[in-house]
Amino acid sequence: MRPSELQPKDFNPYPPLARQLAVSHIVLMRQLPLSLLAILLREIFSYDWKFPVEQRELDNQLRYLSSLSEVALRELVAGFAQLNLSPELEKTDWVSSPVQFVEELTSDLWATHQIDSFRKTAEDYMHRQRAVIPEELPVTSRLAIVIIGQGVREGQFSLFRKIRSHGVYFTRLDPADGLEILVSAAAGRAKRYPSPYAHWYVDGDRAAAGGENLTCISYAALEPVRKQLLQKMQAAIQSGNSGPEGVRSMLAALRPDDLAMEEGGVDAAVLNHFKVSLFTEGSGTQIFSTTFVQWSAREVLRRAQPLTILLRFAPRAREQPMDELIAGIHRSPALDSVGALVDADMGAYYTWLNLQRLPGAERSSFLVWFEEHNEAVAIAPSLPRGTQSGANVTLAQVLKWMS
Repeated sequence: MRPSELQPKDFNPYPPLARQLAVSHIVLMRQLPLSLLAILLREIFSYDWKFPVEQRELDNQLRYLSSLSEVALRELVAGFAQLNLSPELEKTDWVSSPVQFVEELTSDLWATHQIDSFRKTAEDYMHRQRAVIPEELPVTSRLAIVIIGQGVREGQFSLFRKIRSHGVYFTRLDPADGLEILVSAAAGRAKRYPSPYAHWYVDGDRAAAGGENLTCISYAALEPVRKQLLQKMQAAIQSGNSGPEGVRSMLAALRPDDLAMEEGGVDAAVLNHFKVSLFTEGSGTQIFSTTFVQWSAREVLRRAQPLTILLRFAPRAREQPMDELIAGIHRSPALDSVGALVDADMGAYYTWLNLQRLPGAERSSFLVWFEEHNEAVAIAPSLPRGTQSGANVTLAQVLKWMS
């Protein structure tokens, strides 16, 4: 089927909101080249499970495309129309299975040496779109808090070297009740600025008390989901019928009910799909808690664009052969706290970088603390850059100075 032949009934397999959105823009879709339309349909298909920010961005994109004249639209998407897709690919059910189609499209573009042309076309398309759709600024400045080093008695190397130049490095911080103070600060922001999925708490172990007002995900709470997923990966590998691409396709097709996740209302569905994506799209998130926290932070910032995010890294399992990790074979329950600290220190830096990519980044604040120790770095517009403080301070005081 060609895009020009689309009919409302073709979207019957879509979830309710996605189906409504697709049908309301069917006139536009009939004018788009297949390579672009399939990517849009992939996003539309998951519309019911997207965060509010993602839904608004997709709505704005479709509204912008629909506002263009026929000539202007044709000129905008000309690069996509010039791509030569294989006849076999065009015959697939790209309407009902847009996720699988986009994966096959990527492979086809690589095989036909068109991937560079596609990337340039996509970049130009996004640049022109962003030029006419203004960014939505947050209602208040964003705050990211990262806690690293759980279980480490003494620091064995210099921490925070990549971000010290951007803020104040505290060396005599009072660690008393530090975790409670930070969780309370994040929860307090959630009360002051209530909004769905605007305030998050991600823990690499079990979530601490006090974060009830936050959207919370923890590595420990998701252990049953991880085990289900690892079993499916192991079965696919042992079957001998699935190479790396086959396993990837299997993971991309998984849904919450495939992993025995509890059903609930709309909020539960949104969160469950997000949790599944953390394990099916992330590399190593199924096995290492530090990777789970780092990838979760990236995805929360990218997709939900929260006002507040609190991350707490925890010790990860010691290294062992990957086959054993996927199979769930644990030869030793020992944890590598020091290795996790190294991972978390870099993860904190990546989180700060991702924070800078969001609208209003120049107003954002960032705090990273070595748990139960007296080291921290605070970055905020109100604080000097590249300085060090040996004053006796508390985390509550630092947070006040950052606000």
